[in-house]
Amino acid sequence: MPLVQHSDLPTFSRLREHGHEVLSLDRALHQDIRELHVGFLNMMPDAALEATERQFIRLVGGCNRIAQFFVYPFSLPGLPRSAETLDYIDRYYSSFEDLQASGLDALIITGANVENPDLEQEPFWQPLMEVISWAQNNVASTLCSCLATHAVLKKFHGIDRQPLAEKRWGVFSHRVSAPGHPLLREINTRFDVPHSRYNDISRQQLEQAGLGVLVESDEGGVHMAVSPDQFRLIYFQGHPEYDTNSLLKEYRREIVRYLNGELHRAPSFPRHYFSAGAAEIAERFVRDSEAALREDRLLPDYLEPEIAPELDNTWGDTAKAIVANWLGLVYQVTNLDRRKQYMEGVDPDNPLDATE
Repeated sequence: MPLVQHSDLPTFSRLREHGHEVLSLDRALHQDIRELHVGFLNMMPDAALEATERQFIRLVGGCNRIAQFFVYPFSLPGLPRSAETLDYIDRYYSSFEDLQASGLDALIITGANVENPDLEQEPFWQPLMEVISWAQNNVASTLCSCLATHAVLKKFHGIDRQPLAEKRWGVFSHRVSAPGHPLLREINTRFDVPHSRYNDISRQQLEQAGLGVLVESDEGGVHMAVSPDQFRLIYFQGHPEYDTNSLLKEYRREIVRYLNGELHRAPSFPRHYFSAGAAEIAERFVRDSEAALREDRLLPDYLEPEIAPELDNTWGDTAKAIVANWLGLVYQVTNLDRRKQYMEGVDPDNPLDATE
């Protein structure tokens, strides 16, 4: 299921350099292969914008079904941005208005940083709700990640996320709760997923709202759930899109926050992520950084180069398989006369009937 480089977005070239199949637009237009058009609403802060863009587009392009994927990143007003990032978005991203006019088959929405305990107070809340409301009537299925999951569940089900006693982050073992669901077809019954969040929505909250829990963890909580119709809205609380070193980079940012006085103590390690050797390197790095701060020296720079070889990725293949299943269902649903038959000829309470 190759990606199509339909714009100058740098991510396409970077993925090609790393061995991913990315078709030029000219080559794609000369192939008689069905197209799928996927919107990608990127709400991540500036520091993570391009990395998150690459991670999700890589997941889409990692599928092995017969289709050509056109992915259209866009963002929202109300998110704090530097002039440099605004220029990047203006240069490479689509506008929501243009995507409304051209239409989409599927939509992915990322998380975002928040500053208010009530999500409805965030300046991006109303623009996000406009996107979600439009998608409900115009997109076959929407995949929500992290903060987007919490926001959409708040809108449609009145579910309030609950603050955790401490940050939940690490790589946690999960178990499939609904092995017969088509989104989990040929997926291992147990697999890992990275998490990184301060708030949680529980299985009880989800089930009381009539949602289906698909994947959960004793330590990490619910990772994956679906709307009552089993397909229109897919909810992730974890981060299956993460690179192998994503939590390492986050750990380093937490150390910098500690050294700047934003945290009262050095951050704990992401759980089940560092080997014993990596933990020793991290502890040494904190000590050396504290000494450098006291002595007004530059911070050491060996943390990532020395720990990265100690890390394992135990989630990437499963993430690709789940996204492949999702997009395969989107393909089947939208293939029913490109939405008309889907909206008029399928039971609206059970759109998965369209895939049988």
